[in-house]
Amino acid sequence: MIFNAFERLVAMRYLRARREEGFISVIAVFSFLGIMLGVAVLIIVMAVMNGFRQELLSRILGVNGHLTVFADGGGINGYDDLATRLMAVEGVTGVSAQVHGQVMVTAEGSATGALVRGMRREDIAARPILADNIISGSLADYGVDDGILMGHRLARQLGLRVGDNVTLVSPSGTTTVIGTVPRLKTYSIAALFDVEMYEYDNGFLYMPLDAAQLFFRLPESVNAVEVFVGNADEALGARRSIQQALGPGFRTVDWQQTNASFFNAIQVERNVMALILSLIIVVAALNVISGQTMLVKDKGRDIAILRTMGATRGMILRIFLLSGASIGVIGTICGFALGLAFSSNIETIRQALQRLTGRTIFDAEIYFLSRLPAEVDSTEVAAVVIFALILSFLAPLYPAWRAARLDPVEALRYE
Repeated sequence: MIFNAFERLVAMRYLRARREEGFISVIAVFSFLGIMLGVAVLIIVMAVMNGFRQELLSRILGVNGHLTVFADGGGINGYDDLATRLMAVEGVTGVSAQVHGQVMVTAEGSATGALVRGMRREDIAARPILADNIISGSLADYGVDDGILMGHRLARQLGLRVGDNVTLVSPSGTTTVIGTVPRLKTYSIAALFDVEMYEYDNGFLYMPLDAAQLFFRLPESVNAVEVFVGNADEALGARRSIQQALGPGFRTVDWQQTNASFFNAIQVERNVMALILSLIIVVAALNVISGQTMLVKDKGRDIAILRTMGATRGMILRIFLLSGASIGVIGTICGFALGLAFSSNIETIRQALQRLTGRTIFDAEIYFLSRLPAEVDSTEVAAVVIFALILSFLAPLYPAWRAARLDPVEALRYE
């Protein structure tokens, strides 16, 4: 082993400071707590940022396609033939023709804006994030008697339930001899969905494709075709093949273009948070340096006696290196365990704190998601632990070197 039994014994004795060395002990305790909390907080924050990005990505790409095809002229005619051509492209796993439009939703004196998507029932059933998250009603009633699918938060905002009627008002009205008359139609709510993303639950509703074509005046055409590929990261490569299959008159937008600013902001925030939180570990390591420097000055007589009894400079260096590094190593291990335990139970902890304080800690209206996600990346955790361990061994190196260079004669001269 690098450290022999004698060096370990002396180093551990120096970690247990006597009463007259209480201040040094306090510095050691705060150094330990600083490294432990720094490692734990860094692991937790990185896990939350990873979980936040992954949850948003899975929901955005569950509700929306990996790529969306638009026609330069507006409507897309012959969309079924177009879908057949796209399905023949290598890597494409699904194609869905849609009608997108904005409406005003009114019911019982309340009104709010919403985004309508006209889709066939089988296309909705093929999207698990929608089909598996019906919390009220049934997808089987979708399209029956003008039945539509609505986000549960939107329904709650308007005071609606399954079976109630809702009126949709189109922003483009009908021109008559007496002026422009708003175009509106009443539909019944067939089912409510909850995808646990505030933006969709509070602002989306789905209606049958033929009903949407009639409402938005797009007979025999659609205004968007969504395409799914095997992996979201393959969307950019598939985009070129899809564009070739489409030919002129169409443009393709992938999910990275649509949400570029959003995910770039998350990445920048994640990197900045990691940098800031890393400083906690650095500051704790500086405390180790100061504490070990004071310990070396206080143990000058002991060092001189050990040298006169035959201890080499290397032994003295290793004793104080082990004494200081032990604080960082133990703090890193405890922080690692605390960070993983907290990350694994973060949603339970959040709910407990909300019940205890009576305040909303993670507001869905601000953070888009209705629960606090966390996903631990083993590579990032390993990087944090290695970074902390390196600092733990570097911090006490200078005080240990000073202790090894101490002249026994000078140390004992005034004793």
